[in-house]
Amino acid sequence: MKKTSRKQSAGTKKREELLKLYESSLKIVSEGEITKGRIVKITPSDVIVDVGLKSEGIVSRSEFKGPISEGDEIEVLIEDIENDEGVAVLSKEKADFAKAWEKVKHAHETNEVVKGKLLRKVKGGAIVDLFGVNAFLPTSQIDLYLVKEPDRVLKDEIRLRIISLSERNKNIIVSRRAVIEEERQRKREKVLQELERGEIKEGVVKNITDFGAFIEIDGVDGLLHITDMSWGRVSHPSQVLSIGDAVKVMILDVDRENERLSLGLKQMTPNPWGDIEQRYPVGSKTRGKVVNIMDYGAFIEIEQGVDGLVHISEMSWTQRIKHPSQIMSIGDEVEAVVLNIDKENERLSLGLKQAEIDPWINLEERFPVGSVHTGRARSLVSYGAFIELEKGITGLVHISDMLWVKRITHPSQLLKRGEKVDVVILNIDKKNRRISLGLKQSLEDPWKSLKDKYKEGKIVATHISRILDRGIEVTVEDGIEAFIPLSRLKVKTSEDLGKKYKVGDELKLKVVDIIKEHRRLILTEKSKTVNG
Repeated sequence: MKKTSRKQSAGTKKREELLKLYESSLKIVSEGEITKGRIVKITPSDVIVDVGLKSEGIVSRSEFKGPISEGDEIEVLIEDIENDEGVAVLSKEKADFAKAWEKVKHAHETNEVVKGKLLRKVKGGAIVDLFGVNAFLPTSQIDLYLVKEPDRVLKDEIRLRIISLSERNKNIIVSRRAVIEEERQRKREKVLQELERGEIKEGVVKNITDFGAFIEIDGVDGLLHITDMSWGRVSHPSQVLSIGDAVKVMILDVDRENERLSLGLKQMTPNPWGDIEQRYPVGSKTRGKVVNIMDYGAFIEIEQGVDGLVHISEMSWTQRIKHPSQIMSIGDEVEAVVLNIDKENERLSLGLKQAEIDPWINLEERFPVGSVHTGRARSLVSYGAFIELEKGITGLVHISDMLWVKRITHPSQLLKRGEKVDVVILNIDKKNRRISLGLKQSLEDPWKSLKDKYKEGKIVATHISRILDRGIEVTVEDGIEAFIPLSRLKVKTSEDLGKKYKVGDELKLKVVDIIKEHRRLILTEKSKTVNG
């Protein structure tokens, strides 16, 4: 009996030792931890994994995306060390997510650039795979400019920066734009340090405004101002460039502090004003195209980059031009003479009329004073009539030089516009380019023979033409007009004039005298002569 009892005691002791040895071989893990395990069995619905616990654990077969085999070592997260069925509940997906989340956190904390892959487009952006975790890439963060088709840009691996992370909701927001901007900034700084004034660089036109064009050179935007596009006249930058054009420009200035470039296009070619005086000496003739018309003159382009102004006063020797559009239009080709060069201010004065012979030079030979010529009435004004003697040569017949005897108040009483008349050259003022003409001088002066016809004491028939405050005006048969003062009329006061005399009435008057030098006929109504 004693012998049997000793055997039992020895067996119990051995079992306890074996149990201790088994228990010491088991892992000490907690729920929520990630541990390594080995696949021991694969079924259609589950994968049995030995993670060193008392019992083997189960992982859903759906958590495995790729091929697996028995004996493979994997990492899993322990969700429950032992469930009601005495089995450990494990998750490979949660283990993978936890590991990936740690990588995401580290990348966010260290501001590290990470690589991702496009999974699918969603409203407002795209979902990308980041270490096996889904992250949201907003449309505004895909590129520097709005991208309508993300999948055309997001190919292969995408370099991203994590810009927002939520531990609570496990949300991740990433940006590709931030990476591009950083790379662009580094490149911009490098380019700005290397660029020098006077360098020739090729760039691409990114934008066009009224004042110039923005050109990107190696990631740096530079302004090509409209004044630096051409030596010639440019109304708008779109006349020279289009968006997307590749163009070579000169670096005019580098502002490294404000990261700005000033660019030049015209500086790529020689300044046409450099030797302007040699190519277009003062007095030389040249041809050009009308490029702009103003009230005061017209701008003529004689070559690209060189415009000259023809002032309105330099357009014609003879015509009185009110606006340049009377004789030219934009696009017309004209011949002009160089009058003056202001090289410093890049201004050129041209003359149109100087390209022709000045008709006033030998005018006195063709129209000597006293000669008679036939002209055409071009315009009638209150003080006279302008008569065109030949194309561009016009003279004035003053109203006082129209008739010898009859007084008129307006030239239209005698002439019609366009009517041909004979005139006499009375005077030529070459300095002020004026010609005085006479109409009555082409006719015989009737006053030369009137002395014999109207002798003193002769009674003549007249007709009253006007009644004035101080007397009356009458007309005799030859059209001669005479003024009869109140003292030579048979009335006592001016109030009596309107009572006794009527315009158109015939009135018999006596000749007192005729003063030929002053072209004056003196008449009286009284029988007794009163001097004055």
